[in-house]
Amino acid sequence: MTSNASPQTFSALQDLDLRGAALDHASLKAVLPRPELNFATAAEAVEGIIARVRAEGFAALSDLAERFDGVTQTHTRVPAEAMERALAELDPKVRAGLEESIARARAFAAAQVPEDTRVDYGTGATVTQRWVPVRRVGLYVPGGLAVYPSSVIMNAVPALAAGVGSLAIASPPQKEFGGLPHPTILAAAQLLGVEEVHAMGGAQAIAAFAYGVPVPEGIDPQLAIEPVDVVTGPGNLFVATAKRLVKGVVGIDAEAGPTEIAILADATANPDFIAADMISQAEHDPNAAAVLITDSPEIAEAVRNALEGQCATTKHSERVRIALGGKQSATILVDDMAAGIAVCNVYAAEHLEIHTANAAADAAHITAAGAVFVGAHSPVSLGDYCAGSNHVLPTSGTAAFASGLNVNTFLKAIQVIDYDRAALSVVAPHVVALANAEDLPAHGDAVAIRFP
Repeated sequence: MTSNASPQTFSALQDLDLRGAALDHASLKAVLPRPELNFATAAEAVEGIIARVRAEGFAALSDLAERFDGVTQTHTRVPAEAMERALAELDPKVRAGLEESIARARAFAAAQVPEDTRVDYGTGATVTQRWVPVRRVGLYVPGGLAVYPSSVIMNAVPALAAGVGSLAIASPPQKEFGGLPHPTILAAAQLLGVEEVHAMGGAQAIAAFAYGVPVPEGIDPQLAIEPVDVVTGPGNLFVATAKRLVKGVVGIDAEAGPTEIAILADATANPDFIAADMISQAEHDPNAAAVLITDSPEIAEAVRNALEGQCATTKHSERVRIALGGKQSATILVDDMAAGIAVCNVYAAEHLEIHTANAAADAAHITAAGAVFVGAHSPVSLGDYCAGSNHVLPTSGTAAFASGLNVNTFLKAIQVIDYDRAALSVVAPHVVALANAEDLPAHGDAVAIRFP
C-alpha cells in the first residue's frame, strides 16, 4: 500500500493505491483516510461547560451565549410569535421544499414503526414485547457555517412518528436575528408543530437538555428547560464531546464527526457527477471527507480534472479546497469492483454512492454504510433533503455497528412476562436446576416456594 500526499491544498487530493495489496480488514482500517478528531482536547473545556450549566443554570447559559454567540439573553425559550412570524415570512419556494421533505420523511418514518410481538408458550404462558416511546427528547440543530432546517425535519419527524409526547429543539442564537435561531429553523419547527425551541448551542445546549435548567426567581416557570431522556442531532466537536460525556444520563443517537462521502465508481461513471457530489459534501466543513474508490485510473484522473473546474466556480471554494486537500480525503485505486466493495465495507461511510454498471447488485453487497445511494441519479443531496430517508447518519466508521436516526431511536422495547401457576409449574424444575448450577439457590427457592 502506498500513499502520496502533498501539502494541504485542493490540488493535493491524495492518491492511495491499493492495487495488488492485501485487503484484510485490519490492514485496510489502518490505512484508510480519516479526519483527526481530538476529543481529549475538547473534553476538558466541555466538562467545564457542563459543570457550569449544572451549577449555575440560566446564568451560565446567558454568559456562554454572550461569550460564544455575541448575544444577551435572560432565558432561551423562543416566543411563539417569533415562530409564527418566521413561518409567515418564509420564502414560498423554501416552504414548498420543506413541506415536500416533511411529507416524504413522514411516510418513511411511519413505515418504520414496529409492531408489538407476542409469543404463546402454551396455556397461561405468554411473553410480549411492547414498544413504548421515550418521555421527552432534545433535538439539536447546528448553526455555524450553514443553516439546517432539514435537520429540524430529520430529528423531529421520526420522534413524532414514534409517539414522543414532548419535543424540544435547541439551535444556536444568531446575533443578526436578535439572539434567536435562524428564522428558517424556526419556520421548519412551526411547520412540524414543535412549539418548544431554545436559542442555545454547543455543549451548553446538550448539558441543558441532559440535566435540565430551572428558571431564576421572578421568571415565568414555563421558560424552564425540563430534562430529556434522549438527545439527538449532529454538531461540531464540542457538541459530539458533550454527547459522549452525558451518555448514560440520557440516551444519544451518536457522537457525530465531520460529514463524509465515499463513492464507488467504475469506468462507466460520469466524472462530472462524482466531482459535484464530492464538492457538495466538502462545502459543509473544512474537515469534511470525500473519498473516491475506483478500479479505473482514467476515471480517477477525469474526476480530478472535473473537481478543478467545478471548485473554481462553487460558492464555498476555499472551504471545499481545504476539505479535499485534507488527509481525510483521497482517491483510492483498487484492482476490481470486488476489492472496491471490500474497501467500502471497511471504510463504513456515512454516505456511500454507487456509480457502477451494476449499481443495484453492487449495493446489495454493502454491509456497512449509514446510507447507500444507488446509481447516477441518487446523489447524497437527495438524501439530505427530499428522498424520504434520514440524513442524521453514523460517521467516522461507526456505520460498521451503528444506524442512522430512525423511529427506533425514540422507542424502548419493554418485555412483559405473564405466566399463571400451571404454566410456571411446567418450567419450575428447569429454573431450580439452572439456579443451582449458577450457585444462586435463592433464585430456585423463589419458584419452589410457590409449590409447597
